[in-house]
Amino acid sequence: MKIAITGATGLIGGRIVEALKARGDEVTVLSRSPQRAAAALGVEAIGWDALAEPAPREALEGRDGVIHLAGEPVAQRWTESSKRAILSSREIGTRNLVAGIAASEPRPGVLISSSAVGYYGKHGDETIDEQCPAGSDFLAKVCVAWEREAVAAEQLGLRVVLIRTGIVLDASGGALKTMLPPFKAGVGGPVAGGKQYMPWIHADDIVGLYLTALDSSSWSGPVNGTAPSPVTNATFSKELGKALHRPSLFPVPGFVIRARFGEMAELVTEGQRAIPAAAAANGYQFIEPELGPALTSVLAD
Repeated sequence: MKIAITGATGLIGGRIVEALKARGDEVTVLSRSPQRAAAALGVEAIGWDALAEPAPREALEGRDGVIHLAGEPVAQRWTESSKRAILSSREIGTRNLVAGIAASEPRPGVLISSSAVGYYGKHGDETIDEQCPAGSDFLAKVCVAWEREAVAAEQLGLRVVLIRTGIVLDASGGALKTMLPPFKAGVGGPVAGGKQYMPWIHADDIVGLYLTALDSSSWSGPVNGTAPSPVTNATFSKELGKALHRPSLFPVPGFVIRARFGEMAELVTEGQRAIPAAAAANGYQFIEPELGPALTSVLAD
């Protein structure tokens, strides 16, 4: 297959590119820094400023599919300027990607666009699947705008899949990398009481979902990118401590997180008990469905 991908130098993107290359696919990356991306990933890279212009036709024409991951990092302190950047990078960036697809001929057959379980907002311990409506907080509104722009590609004849990603377990980056130092030092523990759910997923499974969605014509619409066994923050902390052979008895009060990160702290102090109903209905078999073995696997890599 011939695949175009945005956000390829990120945590998930790099793994997807390697998986595509390993199976013999031809990959083209759209990047603000094409030379750096090409050198880092070993694939063709074409320059694109996602906020300023439609995606270049030459990166999209004749491709079988497009994977869209690009966006301003959410895990930063949410100031008014950073919130505008988070929203515009997804809303305008996706709109410009679809504009580029509209101008290409022949067009790709499928768009796999990233989203997030933050789409659902706050639900406490309620189990939620892809049928749950959108929330009303900042991140939920970002996800709604993001998905709306991606779904516009259906009017161009593309099949569109929206991967609502949870917490990706990868020791080299993301939330787990941030958590590891205190846990390795033996001073890790539950955050903000530990009752909030963490919709986690092993890095190999998030890659597996993207590739399966790319290949399988029956996949469309929203797909929760989460493992089938979400756990509370307290359970996650206990399992992480066990995997590292360290205690996990030092709780972090919610006010400490809120003082450090402001509004963004809700990503840590709140959660979603999201389950991958759509992936299960489509027969996806998780590589790491249980947290304990998943953490052991990640930490051994």
